[in-house]
Amino acid sequence: MLRKDAKVELMRRVPLFAGCSKRELAAIASLADELRFESGRTLIREGERGREFIIVVEGEVEVRKNGRKLPRRGDYSFFGELALLTDAPRSATVRTSTPVRALVISDHDFQRLLTSSVQIQSKVLRSLAERLAPTDV
Repeated sequence: MLRKDAKVELMRRVPLFAGCSKRELAAIASLADELRFESGRTLIREGERGREFIIVVEGEVEVRKNGRKLPRRGDYSFFGELALLTDAPRSATVRTSTPVRALVISDHDFQRLLTSSVQIQSKVLRSLAERLAPTDV
């Protein structure tokens, strides 16, 4: 089981939360459930609506986009952050290739946090806008 400060450190690595203070990261981390998944489990399916954000704490996952296999990802990889803010369909399929321990935040819990904290909402939306903005303007 991860300690509170370890969860906060994992949240700090997520670009969506880059502008958040340690206290705000702790609030986000408090929403995360630590779950274990067996090898061969599909965590995210391309084209489906996203309902959660996942950070791989331990283990490896295989990623496929448009049927094409991408490099495997391991510890501290994260997926589905846009599902916390949009109804956009998943852009890839993520499947465990080893047993995986992960932190999972549901879109519902995260939306509730954003409505209760204007500061977190503002920082997350700013990070999202910066990430999605064209770079050649």
